[in-house]
Amino acid sequence: MTETRADNVTWLTQEAYDRLKAELDHLSGPGRIEIAQKIEAAREEGDLRENGGYHAAKEEQGKIEGRILQLQGILENARVGEAPRTEGVVGPGMTVTVAFEGDDEEVTFLLASREESGAPIDVYSPKSPLGAAINGKKVGDKATYTLPNGRSMTVEILDATPYAGS
Repeated sequence: MTETRADNVTWLTQEAYDRLKAELDHLSGPGRIEIAQKIEAAREEGDLRENGGYHAAKEEQGKIEGRILQLQGILENARVGEAPRTEGVVGPGMTVTVAFEGDDEEVTFLLASREESGAPIDVYSPKSPLGAAINGKKVGDKATYTLPNGRSMTVEILDATPYAGS
């Protein structure tokens, strides 16, 4: 077995893993059969240059194949269970509260893979600019990250506790 670097690992709950695996199984089996049938039916209609149904089916096929590749990549690098967590240290699976510098507002979110998006609170990816900047920081630490517009933003970590679910 090949060891993977920790930043390539996607931690998933058993529920999320099962949901993604079921989606992959459907798309790579019945989903492929359904789209092949749509393409064949559209092909039988005649001239492919002016056949909107054929082109739409081919586009849908491309999306399905792309999603299959995405799911395979996620599941290949997935670890089921909970990421190692330490109270007060930001990491995947932690509920994090931050304060933005120059703003009185506090924001609380779950730092996790977007595949866990069924959570009842906002989910930020550890690979997002904010997630990457705060990952590994302790309560009281500050972190600066770059916004999409090129400006920098600094946040202070106010709390980091293991996510307890809904």
